[in-house]
Amino acid sequence: MASCLRLQPLCQLLLLLWPVLLSASIVTHLPGFHGPLPFHLETGYVGVDEVQFFYYFIQSEGNPVEDPLLLWFTGGPGCSAFSALVLELGPLKFKRMKYNDSLPKLVYHPFSWTKVSNMIFLDSPVGTGFSFSNTPEGYVDGDVTSSLRVSKFLRKWLIDHPQFLSNSLYLGGDSYAGKVVPFITYLISEGIKSGAQPLLNLKGYLIGNPFTGEVIDKNSRIPYAHNMGIISDEIYQSTTISCEGEDYENPTNALCAKKLQVVEKYFDEIDKFHILDPKCPRASPKPRDLSGERRFLKDKHQKFIVPPDVPPLKCRTYGCYLCYIWVNNDAVRDALHIQKGTVPEWIRCNDYLQYANDIPSSVKYQYKLTSQGFRALVYSGDHDLAVPHIGTQTWIRSLNYSIIDDWRSWFSGGQVAGYTRAYANNLTFATIKGAGHTAPEYKPRESLAMVKRWLSHQPL
Repeated sequence: MASCLRLQPLCQLLLLLWPVLLSASIVTHLPGFHGPLPFHLETGYVGVDEVQFFYYFIQSEGNPVEDPLLLWFTGGPGCSAFSALVLELGPLKFKRMKYNDSLPKLVYHPFSWTKVSNMIFLDSPVGTGFSFSNTPEGYVDGDVTSSLRVSKFLRKWLIDHPQFLSNSLYLGGDSYAGKVVPFITYLISEGIKSGAQPLLNLKGYLIGNPFTGEVIDKNSRIPYAHNMGIISDEIYQSTTISCEGEDYENPTNALCAKKLQVVEKYFDEIDKFHILDPKCPRASPKPRDLSGERRFLKDKHQKFIVPPDVPPLKCRTYGCYLCYIWVNNDAVRDALHIQKGTVPEWIRCNDYLQYANDIPSSVKYQYKLTSQGFRALVYSGDHDLAVPHIGTQTWIRSLNYSIIDDWRSWFSGGQVAGYTRAYANNLTFATIKGAGHTAPEYKPRESLAMVKRWLSHQPL
């Protein structure tokens, strides 16, 4: 709290809230990483009502005093923030080696977004990663509830880290986070209007291959698959004719449903997250007994999990398998300062949350935010079948914003890295050439170049 002396207007508020602030620890070494960490890592918990949110905070490796603060969410819902930190855009990677009963090795990742921003990786919603609830009722969650909790988390975190209050604040995430990130950003913007303290320096948001809740997110899979040669002209034409006006996820037309079954057969044969990758096991553990569905949520997570299937070493999902082994090691948990007895077994993506998908669409919140002048970057790996870029471009066009900088190539390392278009109201769309569902995982160098330029208010 010594920094409070330099921020007199906040002192009274900080001292008032001091008893309910987070427990934080500095991590200088991690098992499996050789030597001290070459970046500043803090882990900790922030209590929001009955929930304890676990986070990883990494200071910018550039200029932490001036670089933006980026709060990052992984998709799912229910996928741990550690996935983003070590598989996508953080400064650590697993060394790709066949597991031999020794602890997986970690190496430094040079294309981390922490090169240009201070980053909070948050395990949200509750039941994700190491975030937990003190009561069984706390595990009942959803889009709205988790978003309200996160907005409280951020204010509490910044009260305890007042040195970052003046930094430009952005929220970001990929996949399902495309639904909640705009809503959380909107909640924060409304708090700023109402004078909520502390006053946050909110600048905007960024979302990658975002699921918004719009029907087009998934309906665009069929035209995308046709464009990429996955389904034939005849299958495409007969399906679109039979399914005109239908939600492909929930068809009411029997003929449409039959046509979609044919299409799904082709989808099941490939990796939806990157259509050029080999089809591999998901590398997520499964409960032994599904007869007690959700029971573990009511029994403080005391549900036993079987280890995930072991993918071939060539598979990208092998990194997910290494995550599971590494994080569930006792020495690792001690190094991360995990509260003992709170989460008996870490799961990379928890598919068994008691979670309500109660935000129909995030598009209206994006419209409100960008109309008010907040910045937005929407980007898509162009080899993603799960949330194809053509669907994302469709809902962006529905905003009816004028085009400021029309479709053009953007470059990294002297090569085309993707294509971009800039709209009025500070909205930028970009593709990342050759990337999949979580673009930085597939094209780290290009993704860092993109976000560095955007955060610096430079054209891509």
